[in-house]
This record gives sequence, C-alpha cells and structure tokens, in this order.
Amino acid sequence: MITGELKNKIDSLWDIFAAGGLTNPLEVIEQITYLMFIRDLDDVDNKNAKENAILGLPFKSIFSDQVQIGERSINGNQLKWSVFHDFPAGKMYEIMQDWVFPFIKNLHADKNSAYSKYMDDAIFKLPTPLVLSKVIDSLDDIYDSMSKSEKKDIRGDVYEYLLSKIATAGRNGQFRTPRHIIEMMVKLVNPKPEDTICDPACGTAGFLVEASTYLIDTYKNDILMNKQNRDHYMNHMFHGFDMDRTMLRIGAMNMMTHGVESPFIEYRDSLSDQNLDQDKYSLVLANPPFKGTLDAESVSSDLLKVAKTKKTELLFLALFIRMLKIGGRCACIVPDGVLFGSSNAHVQIRKALIEENRLEAVISMPSGVFKPYAGVSTGILIFTKTGHGGTDKVWFYDMKADGFSLDDKRSIVKENDIPDIINRFKNLDKEIDRKRTDQSFFVNKEEIVNNNYDLSINKYKEVVYEKVEYAPTHEILVDIVALNKEIDKNLEELKALLEE
Repeated sequence: MITGELKNKIDSLWDIFAAGGLTNPLEVIEQITYLMFIRDLDDVDNKNAKENAILGLPFKSIFSDQVQIGERSINGNQLKWSVFHDFPAGKMYEIMQDWVFPFIKNLHADKNSAYSKYMDDAIFKLPTPLVLSKVIDSLDDIYDSMSKSEKKDIRGDVYEYLLSKIATAGRNGQFRTPRHIIEMMVKLVNPKPEDTICDPACGTAGFLVEASTYLIDTYKNDILMNKQNRDHYMNHMFHGFDMDRTMLRIGAMNMMTHGVESPFIEYRDSLSDQNLDQDKYSLVLANPPFKGTLDAESVSSDLLKVAKTKKTELLFLALFIRMLKIGGRCACIVPDGVLFGSSNAHVQIRKALIEENRLEAVISMPSGVFKPYAGVSTGILIFTKTGHGGTDKVWFYDMKADGFSLDDKRSIVKENDIPDIINRFKNLDKEIDRKRTDQSFFVNKEEIVNNNYDLSINKYKEVVYEKVEYAPTHEILVDIVALNKEIDKNLEELKALLEE
C-alpha cells in the first residue's frame, strides 16, 4: 500500500490526464502503462547490458545502431526515455507519436507472441505536447520517489494503486491481488527452473511476474547460465489466460518488463470448451473470479463432471485439477464458501481434492485482506494432483494479520503472520504435536470426511474460554446508585456556576 507524498503524486498524474480530456480510467491506465513500459525499456536495457557483461555473455541493445520505423531508418538512441525526455514538448511529442510508439508496437520479432498480439491494436491517445510533457515530468518525479523508497516492491504497490482507480470507477474485479499475498503463495509452492506455470485468470499477470522474480532471485545462475533453462524461462514457462484484452496487454508488457521475452498470454475463456489444456502444467497460481454465475451450456463438459454448478469459483478448482500434470502443484485463493458450502457441487469439489488428490494446506485469511475493493473472507488452498488420492492429514492455519490494518485504509502495522506461515509450511514435520487451540494444526483426513469434507478452520479449531468473575448483583446496584448520586451532585455544581 502507498500513502502520503507518493500517493499524492500519482493522484496529480491522474489529474493531468483528466485536465487533458482523458477521463476513462481504463484508457488512462493503458497510457500510463505504455509510458512506464517505454521508460522501463531504457532501464532494463541498461541493466541487462551490465549483467551480461558481468556474466561474460554477448549483448546487443534494442536501441543500438539504426532502427527501422516504417520506411525510415533512425538512430535508436533517440528512442531512449533518458534522451527524449529532455527535448522541447513539441519535438518530444513528435518523437513519441511517430517513432517511439510504433517502435514498441513492433518491438517483438515473433508476430505471434503475446506482446505482438496485444500491442497490435494499442493506440497512443495523449492529446497534446503539453499534456505529454507534464505526464513525463510527473512520471519522472514518481520514479524518483520510488527509487528512494525502502520498500522492496514499491513499483508493485504503485501499480496496485493505479488499478484501484478502475475498481473505484465501477469496474469491480479488475484489481490486483495484493503483492504480499502473491509473494507468500509463490514462496509456499517454491517454483523450480523446470516448472511450467499457468494462471488461467491472469489479469495483469501478477502471479506470473512474481514467480519469474522468485525464480531469478533463487536460481539466477541455473537459469541464465544454462541454455536450455534460459530458453524454457524466456519462451515456454509462463502461461496466462484472460478475457479482457486490456488486462492481457498490460500483462504482456508487465512480463516483458520483468525480463520474460515470450510469455504465452492469450485471450481465452478458461472455463469453456475452447480451453483444451489437460495434464499440461506443473504449477498453477491463481486468484480466479468469485462473483457471478455462468450458463452451464458454455462450460466445458469435463468440468461439469467434477462439479455440476454455475459457480465460477468451483469450476475453476475443477479446471486447476484438469490442467495440472500428475505431481503438479496448485496454490489458489477461494472465497470462504468453497470451504464449507453444503451444496452437492461444493462437497463434490472438496471430495475430489481430498480423495483423488493430495490436499496439503488450508490457510484462512481475514476478510480485510482485499479491502478497499472487497470485504469477502477468503482462504488459500494448496494441493498436489496425484489422480489417486494421498491426503493423509491437512494443515490448517488461521491468519489473523497480514502486516496491514484490516480496514479500508490498509495502513502498515506490526502484526504479520506471513513469515510464520511460510516458515511453518516449510517445516510441517514440526507441526504434528500442535493443539487445536494453536494458530496452526493438522486435521486427519477421516475427521474431515466425517464432517462432509468441511474445510472451514472454525469446524476444527478449539476455543478456550476464560472464566470471568463478576461482583454479586446487589453490589453492582449499590455502585450504580453511588454513581448516579455523584452525577447529580456534579450537575448541581455546574448549574450553580452557570447562574452566577
């Protein structure tokens, strides 16, 4: 979450667009994303040049030599943000419109790539040189503030705040899963260089970006110094689907900015028959849509066999199971109703997770985690696809705090269970003797089965009630009478003062 000066700077940037006549929040975010991407290209290119020099690898800048723009050939150096942002407004606008924007639209050599597909219909909409000049100065100011921040993912927080503008404008559902929750989930499943990762409801690709960052932070040499691993990371590892082209465009740029050259990000209704993926991925990370129902006729028949329902949250769980390879893992966010709902479909999907696969963990999150966008209570399910069961016991954790206040302000607080969750999940052998009164504990499969596969932590958690001793009733009444006399006395004294 961002507050104070940086928040005010982003609001000021938003006001510049409004004053220039761009008031549609989705269009504003698109234009800001393009400009951030253009600025990041310069930074990333410089960073890659330094890293490759250290590793002794060959490197050619995307801005090197002459760059072909249509029928013209120009010096690529002029396309760098660090060069053109100092030009007069008129010249800067001309370079952006005629050179830089066509350059980024045709940046990717593979015309079938996600980036090329979703940049193809992108339009530069800033209306005047003055607006562009003000926006670029404002963005430079924002980047300067981000560089001074000590927060690890201040850029992610800035982007989350930008996306919140869509939610407040009525486009509910188009918002980022909080970055610290994504980061926790990625750490819990520990992606490996050989994984093939998918988010079937990817939005702006937050899970895929975090997974890519985790892999580079953890296995940098294994990925960058191994030709096969590097090719897999760049071209085959990351897959994301969504039904909003704007989100896909932002997601493709987001991935490319984070160093993934060719993510497979595609327009697709993941729950329909057009999605044929089966036994394909080794890792699924997702926060699928909760709200709304579907026409059963549009849903893949394979999914309806697992859970006959129109509820998207249940169908996505069936989809995750289908898409995973045997041995594949999943960490996904679900609304609380999935954990304890009593309909046949709810029970069917929980039974499939427990009886046909290995359900490992249920992490209950407080309802304030998704504020200010939504107040729904949610949980995280972690499971492995086995196809033949394997659930022996399930680990439950009752998250009470995530490092932020649970109101709409989401201010930073000391209380944070996330480090404890990660540490305990990675050391489950030490959790065996934990009691039901503790914050985390195991529940045997048999007990869950006997409770109609209920996965709500409140079903199994034991609450210790402290005995409170109260004074006898007659003593309380005596105290009340004494207090009333004291009040009457004070009122008389006040009345006398006022009459003087």
